[in-house]
Amino acid sequence: MDSTGYITLTRQSGLMREMQVVANNIANSATTGFRQEGVVFSEYVSGIRGGASLSMGHGNVRKTSFEQGALNQTGGTFDFAIEGEGYFLIETPQGERLTRAGSFTPNGEGDLVTNDGYRVLDAGGAPVFVPPDARTITVSPDGTMSADGALVGQIGLVQPTGTLGMIRENGVMFRAEDGFEPSDIARVMQGFVESSNVDPIGQLARMIEVQRAYEMGQSFLDSEDERVRRAMDAMLKSQ
Repeated sequence: MDSTGYITLTRQSGLMREMQVVANNIANSATTGFRQEGVVFSEYVSGIRGGASLSMGHGNVRKTSFEQGALNQTGGTFDFAIEGEGYFLIETPQGERLTRAGSFTPNGEGDLVTNDGYRVLDAGGAPVFVPPDARTITVSPDGTMSADGALVGQIGLVQPTGTLGMIRENGVMFRAEDGFEPSDIARVMQGFVESSNVDPIGQLARMIEVQRAYEMGQSFLDSEDERVRRAMDAMLKSQ
């Protein structure tokens, strides 16, 4: 295969990867706390012996949008949304993780957990306990939880040291590679959840653009294949 073919194949590979990301965004447009992703294309330049350099594009980096999604009122006692920069701290078998998906519920032991059963932690890394006999649970903007007017704990609000070190896991959870610290600017809103920040219309438009670009690349590869076949046939007939 000549250089033109390799260049087109790298482009097709990147477009296919972007199509997968866009499709995942659309599929999670209604997922609480989901963060939209995009693909960053990089250029690889290699020198060719006795000729000019060869430049190829490669879509190999995923970029997450950390813009806040809309806050939807549910009225649920254990539904929480974060207004501002900050994350809930979650305990998982792989370690502590960060999330904006605040649809929680108490488990059989009274610990506040996510839909996957992972315990919600306070700022000190301890599980948040909800008294099973409490009639009224209220949470203040700083995460302080009260049961029937008595203080019982505080939901931990943290922020990553740097967003570049945020590695997505399990859809709505992130691993903070650079660490995290308590957030003093985020506010908890009880009875609300944060919707996905995906722009469905924009993602559908982008999907059409990527699909057309991929079809153009495939058409070019088909034309190149036909051109090479004709050239080989002509050479064989001339011998």
